[in-house]
Amino acid sequence: MARRYDTNDATDRVTGLREAASAVRRGELVVLPTDTVYGIGADAFASEAVGDLLEAKGRGRNMPSPVLIGSPNTLHGLVTDFSELAWELVDAFWPGALTLVAKHQPSLQWDLGDTRGTVAVRMPLHPVAIELLTEVGPMAVSSANLTGHPAPEDCDAAQEMLGDSVSVYLDGGPTPGNVPSSIVDVTQEVPRLLRAGAISADELRKVVPDLEVAN
Repeated sequence: MARRYDTNDATDRVTGLREAASAVRRGELVVLPTDTVYGIGADAFASEAVGDLLEAKGRGRNMPSPVLIGSPNTLHGLVTDFSELAWELVDAFWPGALTLVAKHQPSLQWDLGDTRGTVAVRMPLHPVAIELLTEVGPMAVSSANLTGHPAPEDCDAAQEMLGDSVSVYLDGGPTPGNVPSSIVDVTQEVPRLLRAGAISADELRKVVPDLEVAN
């Protein structure tokens, strides 16, 4: 049966984060608040757990899970051919609502779905998420909803959809907003905006003036 913890309560937060970290290490799923919407997460390097995540959402391998990290330094072990412009985007917008699609290190033993050698990675601006990520390392995290349903802005909505497929729910109250992160592809010489979200193209162009926008 799923356990739920109120991270706005100091005692519950400590217990909840400890239980969530243990669940992730056991290859189980957790729900956590982020700065955009609630996410469902698993150890990024536990292939079976990532498969369970996609199954819980009713999502196919053709829509691989993004990865959340607790520090920009983690990127050094995850990505390759990361340009100076990509680092400038990290410096300007992380932690925050910017997802970067980069080439992942070919040596990594993970299976996030059909990624074609890339990973969509982000550092969220949320203390609970950062604390968990710092404790357990990179997590595959996708919005905590059934595919085709709205992304949840509170823990109730996430639990109603995902139920006991998740071991631990971390309830941080309503998220600051329901606008998803902006997604920028940095695998080529010129970064390309794939999805406009919480950070506008105009804001991104203050850092990358030549930013391309996908049709």
